[in-house]
Amino acid sequence: MEKWMLIDGNSIIYRAFFALPPLTNSAGNHTNAIYGFTTMLLKLLEQEKPTHVLVAFDAGKVTFRHEGYAEYKGGRQKTPPELSEQFPVLKELLQAFSISQFELSGYEADDIIGTLTKAADEKGVEAFVVTGDKDMLQLASEKVTIAVTRKGVSDVDLYTPETIQEKYGLVPMQITDLKGLMGDTSDNIPGVPGVGEKTALKLLHEHGSVESVLENLDKLKGKLKENIESHKDDATMSKRLATIFREVPMEKSIDDLRYAGYDGSKLAEAFRKLEFKSLIDRLELGAEAGDMDKEAEAAAADLNIHVIESDKDAESLDKLIQLLGKTDKNGLYIEAIGENPHQAVLIGLAIATEEAVFAMPYSVLKQPFAAKLRNWLEQADRPKYGFDLHKTELALKWSGISFEGAAFDVQLAAYLLDPTEASQSLSGINEKQGLPTVPSDEAVYGKGAKFKVPDAETLNRHLALKAESVRRLVPLLTEELSRTGMSKLYFEIEQPLSRILAGMEHLGIKVETKELDKLGRDLERKLTVLISEIYKHAGVEFNIGSPKQLGEILFDKLGLPAKKKTKTGYSTDAEVLEELAPYHGIIPLILNYRQLAKLQSTYVEGLLKEVRKETGKVHTYYRQTIAATGRLSSQFPNLQNIPIRLEEGRQIRKAFVPSEPGWFILAADYSQIELRVLAHISGDENLKEAFINDMDIHTKTAMDVFGVAADQVDSNMRRSAKAVNFGIVYGISDFGLSQNLGITRKEASHFIEQYFEVFKGVRKFMDDVVKDARRDGYVTTLLERRRYLNDINASNFNLRSFAERTAMNTPIQGTAADIIKLAMVQMDETLRERKLKSRMLLQVHDELVFEVPADELELMKTLVPEVMAKALVLDVPLKADMSYGDNWYEAK
Repeated sequence: MEKWMLIDGNSIIYRAFFALPPLTNSAGNHTNAIYGFTTMLLKLLEQEKPTHVLVAFDAGKVTFRHEGYAEYKGGRQKTPPELSEQFPVLKELLQAFSISQFELSGYEADDIIGTLTKAADEKGVEAFVVTGDKDMLQLASEKVTIAVTRKGVSDVDLYTPETIQEKYGLVPMQITDLKGLMGDTSDNIPGVPGVGEKTALKLLHEHGSVESVLENLDKLKGKLKENIESHKDDATMSKRLATIFREVPMEKSIDDLRYAGYDGSKLAEAFRKLEFKSLIDRLELGAEAGDMDKEAEAAAADLNIHVIESDKDAESLDKLIQLLGKTDKNGLYIEAIGENPHQAVLIGLAIATEEAVFAMPYSVLKQPFAAKLRNWLEQADRPKYGFDLHKTELALKWSGISFEGAAFDVQLAAYLLDPTEASQSLSGINEKQGLPTVPSDEAVYGKGAKFKVPDAETLNRHLALKAESVRRLVPLLTEELSRTGMSKLYFEIEQPLSRILAGMEHLGIKVETKELDKLGRDLERKLTVLISEIYKHAGVEFNIGSPKQLGEILFDKLGLPAKKKTKTGYSTDAEVLEELAPYHGIIPLILNYRQLAKLQSTYVEGLLKEVRKETGKVHTYYRQTIAATGRLSSQFPNLQNIPIRLEEGRQIRKAFVPSEPGWFILAADYSQIELRVLAHISGDENLKEAFINDMDIHTKTAMDVFGVAADQVDSNMRRSAKAVNFGIVYGISDFGLSQNLGITRKEASHFIEQYFEVFKGVRKFMDDVVKDARRDGYVTTLLERRRYLNDINASNFNLRSFAERTAMNTPIQGTAADIIKLAMVQMDETLRERKLKSRMLLQVHDELVFEVPADELELMKTLVPEVMAKALVLDVPLKADMSYGDNWYEAK
């Protein structure tokens, strides 16, 4: 039996964008609206099990309705670029779902859906319409159900003719009359002034339609009669505008809408690109363990594989050592299972030479007869070419085996060559370079509950293929780095940094668990006081962590104005509470309670779980191949996310202490590095003047933009200047700035215009960099790091606009990332050359953290800021603010 599901694409993605917090993938693309749309789609596909699906979109701003009323939808603000850039990506994702989509110039999505629901009525087929717009209620019928989203997009209210009658006392077609009388501000439909929903319903209950109301004006009285009489034409026009057109010339047949399900591999690839890992897991899109495609089978069959399983195979091991002695051309692959290298399980390794590939279980490496192979791994003068050598080195260190001589990492090189690639997998790199495929790890090991190490033959063959891939990729990627001008960036910064990071991560930073326990007790006391005060305001005890109970207290008992409703009651999210803060003293207490409770659970208890018992330290893991800008990412735990805005959050840093008695923690933080880079790259004289004269840049900006003297700059002016300064660096839009400052988009747009009027060099730089990107297809940092912009010349406005903003901010953010990496490499060299005992422990954003013995403190206080300031010579001085203390808190 047929069932059609018709989705109002524009309405749903718009609601999803504003319902979900900002979300971006590692390429910097906004994905929150797509994620919200997708979760709703998956839920409805599962619940409704449609046989036909169509997503309808508006084709443009001008429709046939504008011919009679030019102001139609004229009150709407411009779509935020953070949303508009997601439309084309959503349409690509729908293709991966094998779901039909349609749009037609001159018509809206409502009209397309209206035409199809009319066809459903005529055919007697069940149709299910999904929208965020109640205008669609006019389409409800015996066969057509309208699902209107609420609570963002995760839940829907279902409307049939019966429920419309029950709620409004109207039949579906009277919805157009309702809109005709009361208007619709979202579409700029005027209606009749002074007539709201309540009055419009009363009139329709009495007269039935707009036309009948106009025919019976003599029965009305007072101001109501006067308003309707004066706005007859508005009422009839508004009804016409609100009426969905149901005769759209469709270019798709009903058969085109047929939905037979999605192709798991296509959808998995689309989700990987968007980094929707949770959806891949939820739909179990990974392949079955042990599978290996035919091309990979053939490639493995062509290899001369020697398996070393025990001392009985010592002859093969001697052959390997002999071959490694003849040539440096090798491919090494060591399999460490688990994302966290500090806990990874080493299961096997393979080494490819020109003559043969040698594979073995990892246990072999620990045996006495493998001493020569361990010796080769530990020799710095014997180059190793591998995949993810950073993780390899770290996992080996924890296993008790040293690793030296990392010469080339194909994963790291591939990342530099295309940092926008969501996953630098070996199979993906092979595919790009035209080499035989390697089965994905999911295909060989399975995923989640299905994970298992395969039989020895499958494992050895898999590792042999990987090692041989590495060997073949090295010359190809080396040549490509040279061709693109990134050899120096790779060999002088990224590869040396990989070794430095592994050393820092293995060393770790000591955590005083007693201090964390003390902070936890302090937070518990504060939470207890807060709970008592909240109960006092509420007049009753309740579960503050329960949104349902909290909603009942705030909105039913205390009578606060309800902002949003959910399926289970009232919304009590942060946005709602912040809006309610002026209304009642209980709200600031609840907000404070939530902040402290999160500190307690996530950062106090969470960090305690991460302390390694045998070292008394936490050992983070820095990823070099995640962020498209070149920034490092921290995991297990993420030490870049420790909150420092609240004093209680800053207190967490007290627990981070030196690992040696009498030593100090020293921290040096680059001051406004991205704005200094912007001053250099743009050559703007106003910006350069501020930094050369060591002025406060935000005060300077406020002076220039507002046209006032330094002593006239107040806190609001400086705050606004700071927001626009950093906003420019991150390609902020008028929408983003308006959200940050709590002002209108018009005011934000004017502020940005004023900024560019003052800082003309910045405007010229941004215009020039976009022009160059259109010509070259990429932008570069000062150190030649590239970021490709495939959509810079796209005909689609939204894709092109996002690429333009990326072109503007990547040289700034990427150069800042390069500079701190360069500083780390130079600092490591300085420590080793001077034979200092001081150790580099952490990199957190623009900050480097060290532990320093007392007898080196004075030297390091001078040395660290000096090395950081000289990392790269710019037209304006680089500056690092230095501080120190007995713990990380005192060092800030």
